[in-house]
Formats: sequence, structure tokens, C-alpha cells
Amino acid sequence: MTRVLVTGMSGTGKSTVIGGLAARGYHAVDADSAELSELVSVPDDALTGLGRGRDWVWREDRIEALLTAAGADPLFVGGCSPNQGRFYPRFDHIVLLTAPATVIASRLATRTTNAFGKEPDELARTLQLQQTIEPLLRKTAGLEVDTGRRSSRSSAGSCGTS
Repeated sequence: MTRVLVTGMSGTGKSTVIGGLAARGYHAVDADSAELSELVSVPDDALTGLGRGRDWVWREDRIEALLTAAGADPLFVGGCSPNQGRFYPRFDHIVLLTAPATVIASRLATRTTNAFGKEPDELARTLQLQQTIEPLLRKTAGLEVDTGRRSSRSSAGSCGTS
């Protein structure tokens, strides 16, 4: 089974991509959901996604079960967690979604599917992580996609599509 991790900072479009793949019939799972992730206590000085003393991490037993289960091929998993590196050997491809800070800020302020990032301290934390964690993710990714770029399709698109 081919397994693809779609990762990146909050607001880069992971959930949108996973939702789009699922809508097209692919086996696509949002690992940042409450079913597959949980809130945990961490040291106050830990660099975390949620701020001092807490973080949202993958439930390792459930992620392991997801990656082990036979199912539709390929499997797309979307998410970003401090413990995701433990699972890198299980993925055939790692795709990093990125976007400029201004785009991330706008998306976090206007999204309706997730409240994280609307508070000023959460936005600041996300942008800090973009500077510190995103370069680490970039080192492991086989493909980087800038989701902040707008594209348009012409009636005579490339590769014969429109």
C-alpha cells in the first residue's frame, strides 16, 4: 500500500487537501482530528503548537493501526504533530504544504472548520513555528507545494486538461 503524508503548518491547506482527496474517492484521513490526536501536557519551555505547557499530538496507537490496516490504495494522511517523525519510515512520500505568512494569517482568521489560530497568541505561535519547524519539515519532504499561489485554468490547460 502506498502511504502519503501531507504535512505543514496550520493554515497551509492540509485539511482542505485531505477533504478534496476524500471527496474524489481516495482513502484520505485527517490525523489532526480528535479521533487520531489528543491534547497532552508538555514542559512549559517546549516548542509546541499550542503554547506553554500543552500540545496536540498524534495518538500513536491509532496512527499505527491506520498505517497497518489494509485498505484502499493509496492512503493519504494529513496532519502535523511533534511525534509524526516516528512514522516517517512508514510513509512512501512526504508532501509539505507551505504558504506565505500573510496567507496563513488570513486563512486562520477566516476559517470556519477550526478555531485554532484566531487568537493573537495562537497566530503568533503559528508564525513562529513556521520559522522554526517548517525548515525541519522541509528536510524530510520529498515534495513541497506552495499553497499560497493562486493559479487559473485556461480552456486549453496544460497536459490536455481544462
